[in-house]
Amino acid sequence: MTYPIAILSFLDRRANSLRKPIDLDLSCAAALLLVATLALVSRAVAEELVKFDSVTSRVGQLQQRLARERGETVKGAQGVSIEGLLSKPEGAGSFPAVILLRGCGGMEAGGRLGAERITDWGYVALTVDSFATRGIKKWCTPSSPDRKADAIVALLYLSKLPILDPERFAIVGYSQGGGVTQIASTSPVDLFGMPDELKFKAVVAFNPSCSTAADQLSIPALVLIGEFDDRAPAKECERLMKQRTGRGAPMKLIVYPGAYQDFDAPDVGNGERFPGHFLNYEPKAAQQSTSEMRNFLEQQLLR
Repeated sequence: MTYPIAILSFLDRRANSLRKPIDLDLSCAAALLLVATLALVSRAVAEELVKFDSVTSRVGQLQQRLARERGETVKGAQGVSIEGLLSKPEGAGSFPAVILLRGCGGMEAGGRLGAERITDWGYVALTVDSFATRGIKKWCTPSSPDRKADAIVALLYLSKLPILDPERFAIVGYSQGGGVTQIASTSPVDLFGMPDELKFKAVVAFNPSCSTAADQLSIPALVLIGEFDDRAPAKECERLMKQRTGRGAPMKLIVYPGAYQDFDAPDVGNGERFPGHFLNYEPKAAQQSTSEMRNFLEQQLLR
């Protein structure tokens, strides 16, 4: 019998904990384990591993003109096919959808937590794996894979699913994946050969680098960041808020006092350094940011 990934991971953690002395008797512990496992089965049953077709970047006018002068036909650069985990709530739709891009630690760094939560809220969730088909586990250097292109690939894939409403797509990015705030700066149609009507409606970014975002946004954005984040300084986001002075789509910035990178990740622990940056889980900030994200998504996708 093949078990979903979530169940195997849960059973492994429970097995490790049961090797230690506990106060509960064995029958009680077994009953609790069964209940928890069945709960995970009900959540994981609608999840599947999917693969997206590559996206082709749009050829610029200068490239087209030079190609015509040489009597050549030029095509856009072909992207890389990638994988993702698709989670669906119960029902026939038509559902709104949320694309999730994890940080540089990849899927192993808490990649499933956000998807389960968002599916519980009634959205289809697609967690994009930017690393697996590229043969890497994590990539925490500036020259990371093109996460923006990956988000566009996922958007195009979801737009073809009949259970979804193509006018209600949002994207949530964490840390390196939070760099997709750039998507709020320009339209996907401007960079890739995408249908004109296909676009994200909103973006949520946890601990993003705001240094590359344009002053004027094309879609509403919610940015959640820690005051003491030493990888993506909150000051960059505060500077962006001042520069944009209300132009373009609305942007809401929340800076959590005393919080660091990965303040929303319970598996991080306290005082961990990876890679060379201080990481710290802050339960209060995590709870508040989850509530902010839920309210924001409801406002943008459900009303």
